[in-house]
Amino acid sequence: MRVHKTGPDRHAGLLSTDGLAIPCALGRGGITTTKREGDGASPRGEFPLRKLYFRPDRGPVPPTGLDIETITPDLGWCDDPQSGFYNRPVLLPFAARHERMWRDDHLYDLVIVIGHNDAPPRKGFGSAIFMHLAKPGFRPTEGCVALRRADMIRLLPRLGPETVIAIG
Repeated sequence: MRVHKTGPDRHAGLLSTDGLAIPCALGRGGITTTKREGDGASPRGEFPLRKLYFRPDRGPVPPTGLDIETITPDLGWCDDPQSGFYNRPVLLPFAARHERMWRDDHLYDLVIVIGHNDAPPRKGFGSAIFMHLAKPGFRPTEGCVALRRADMIRLLPRLGPETVIAIG
């Protein structure tokens, strides 16, 4: 599976795999080889897909070959480079800076964890790099890859533990 920038907007992308061509949003900072926490860029490289997180109150879990975990109201993701839990899921409340996975805006109803900077995490080199649902109009992400819900549901059955995403 490949993701690349399309057109003049640095955050407009295209995901292609198995004959599918799916529009996607990328980071507001475009694609970078030198990913840093807070730069808003999507990391360039090849990364495994770790697992699917889903909100059970927003519909049934779509079929996929990925490992699946449920998003609960107390699930967060640490994005604080000073924390020993950097770029890891955490339970809330959590003292260090973090993202809340249970969101009102539907972006994290379906979330695939992209294996960027996680084996092991290097502090400050980017966290919470996900494939998630897109904002209206494919507005840019903070460094993730974002798809329409219908496209994510079409894509999920094609994904498994051996799937790699190549961004760039």
